[in-house]
Amino acid sequence: MLSKKDFYKMVISMVIPIALQNLINVGVQAADVLMLGKVSETVLSASSLGGQISYIMTLIFFGTTSGATVLTAQYWGKQDMDSIEKILGIALKIAMIVGCAFMAAAILIPRPLMQIYTSEPDVMAEGIKYLRIVCFSYVLMAVSMVYLNVLKSMERVIVATVCYGASFVANVVINWLLIFGIGPFPKMGIMGAAVGTVCARAVEVLIVCIYAGKKTVPVHFRWNYFVRMDKVLFKDFLVFSLPVVLNELMWGLGTSMNTAIMGHLGKAVVAANSVAQVVRQLVTVVGFGIASVAAILIGKTIGQGEMKAAKVYAGYLVRLAMSVSVVAAAIVLLLRPILVSQLELTPQAQEYLSMMMFVMSYFVICQTYNTTMIVGIFRGGGDTKFGLVMDVVTMWCCSIIIGALAAFVWKLPVTVVYMILLGDEVIKIPLSTWRYKKQKWLRDVTR
Repeated sequence: MLSKKDFYKMVISMVIPIALQNLINVGVQAADVLMLGKVSETVLSASSLGGQISYIMTLIFFGTTSGATVLTAQYWGKQDMDSIEKILGIALKIAMIVGCAFMAAAILIPRPLMQIYTSEPDVMAEGIKYLRIVCFSYVLMAVSMVYLNVLKSMERVIVATVCYGASFVANVVINWLLIFGIGPFPKMGIMGAAVGTVCARAVEVLIVCIYAGKKTVPVHFRWNYFVRMDKVLFKDFLVFSLPVVLNELMWGLGTSMNTAIMGHLGKAVVAANSVAQVVRQLVTVVGFGIASVAAILIGKTIGQGEMKAAKVYAGYLVRLAMSVSVVAAAIVLLLRPILVSQLELTPQAQEYLSMMMFVMSYFVICQTYNTTMIVGIFRGGGDTKFGLVMDVVTMWCCSIIIGALAAFVWKLPVTVVYMILLGDEVIKIPLSTWRYKKQKWLRDVTR
């Protein structure tokens, strides 16, 4: 077992590249918010709401790859590369089917999809323009996300950082050229942002294919594993991945439902929430990085048969995550007056943003703690069902139902509604702590 000092060194060496990846992904959204915010509040709201479709799809991808990570991290501990490549084929096939389904929905029924999130005709019209272009990035995202996440479960984290860095540069440059019509390029507004996203995903797939084609890499795309799935591993994949996929889907749908509730409270609320969500994602990149590393290292350690070490490492990771979350909360409070004064928002939207940033300051502490537990430690140990049950109970049975009633029946102020909608993370803390202390997450799931 590694000493505390050596363990933290290893964790930091992995967290930094993963946090950079998360930061780059959030940077793409931040660039969209800043550029489209200069165009109008309408297109900013439309891109935010239209992006909810790909957000839900991404959560399914994340659930699929997280479920795969439960297996691949432990097989990595055993150095069983053949099983890892079979799991990659299974995850890639499922993700591509999901990507094609979402792309078809965005092409065929964009208006009903936008009506879920807004009833304002101008926002809906811009959102439809955005969806009909950005949907071509969905299948590309399936390929890059699955492969890069499987690599991360094998402690290969630098590749994804380079890949997402290149796509970020492509996205920002193309957005700038096409949103504002710089030089000979047409001024496309929100459609320019959609084109930038498609081009960025194409860059990711190109880099992934070049890397996967090298003989020296640890895992390759195998056509026969993609076409013919190993029945035994597919059964294991369903057992451990399906609860994770459902967990991410229920959590994502819950978050999206929160956005839908706020979307029907007016453009000012939507615009303020768009900025607040980007800030949340920016300040939690390190915390989410710790959760990703926790899943990898706990899974690998259990795969090596070191149960005692896994328990000790889990304690180290929880303490590190809490320290990081306090710093994140302080950053939110420091950014609060700067964003309120600098962004081109209406006075009402500025007031909402100030309130949301204050609520976000304590929310990020709760979310970082719960994510480290559920997405990191529990999943790395093969415990994939608890998170699903907890999210259904705390989100759908508590915060969403009460938040909807507060917004549309009781007509409570936006501040109260917002606090209720984000209250599920507070409720989760005692539940996830109880599960952690019971140690039912320590399981070897390999064959």
